[in-house]
Amino acid sequence: MTAPTASATAHAETAHAGQVHYRTMDINGVDLFYREAGAPAAPAILLLHGFGASSHMFRELIPRLAGRYRVIAPDLPGFGQTTAPAGFDWTFDSLASVIDAFTRAKELDRYALYVFDYGAPVGWRLAVDNPERITAIVTQNGNGYEEGLSTGWAEMRKAWAEPTAANREALRKFNTLEMLRWQYTEGVSDTSLLAPESWQLAHASIERIGVDVQMDLLVDYGSNVAHYARLHEFFRSHQPPTLAIWGWNDPFFLPAGAEAFQRDNGNAEVRFLDTGHFAIETHGREIAAAMLDFLGRSLPA
Repeated sequence: MTAPTASATAHAETAHAGQVHYRTMDINGVDLFYREAGAPAAPAILLLHGFGASSHMFRELIPRLAGRYRVIAPDLPGFGQTTAPAGFDWTFDSLASVIDAFTRAKELDRYALYVFDYGAPVGWRLAVDNPERITAIVTQNGNGYEEGLSTGWAEMRKAWAEPTAANREALRKFNTLEMLRWQYTEGVSDTSLLAPESWQLAHASIERIGVDVQMDLLVDYGSNVAHYARLHEFFRSHQPPTLAIWGWNDPFFLPAGAEAFQRDNGNAEVRFLDTGHFAIETHGREIAAAMLDFLGRSLPA
């Protein structure tokens, strides 16, 4: 038998690094599902998904990053394959607490953040509370400024101001299969690029876990807006390398929200893509290439 050449060995090691592992971990009673790839000693990236999604949205991004980085993508409580115990407090503070405990259990002493949608307020809490642990930030339609909120938030704003039963019930429609599909397709010029199982899986998770969970989080989203001032101070004080890469046609988070990162952070870069909210579904290769360039310039070798 011929011994493998050095190039063949290197190729095998690279392929192995790109393999994705699917695991669960108990975090304070939450059975947290996550995807993981890359060398354990490589610089770490934590990928945080948003509403209408799960770590499934990173299925193509993870292998593209894993040749250089240790990549970890959990399903937030209330989403995907993660299960939370009865009586779980469905607030963004609780989601952030679980993910913070998860990063410590995984010994992520220093890591870069990729945040999207709901993943942003979770990630912002981690960054504000532990600034020394954050090496860089990539925000893909992950809002952090009030000017980024479109008129599409009108019904949510009403529920934040007056959390009555009627105002809360008005939010139920955002969890229907039709609305989820619209969130994927709105602003996308070629919808044939979208894999329908993305919104189908998201809807199946909502039906399995319960619509009330999502309504609780929509009502609590107002707490994230109240948190923005602390986030802006974090950016002003720590100036982390930040890439805001944004679907220009997002019906919920406006381009002004991406541009606003540069107001408080001189190390923020902004890029726009001609697509909608779930930009990674249509422009995954562009996002991966932008991240590899950005992180290559921002993180230590």
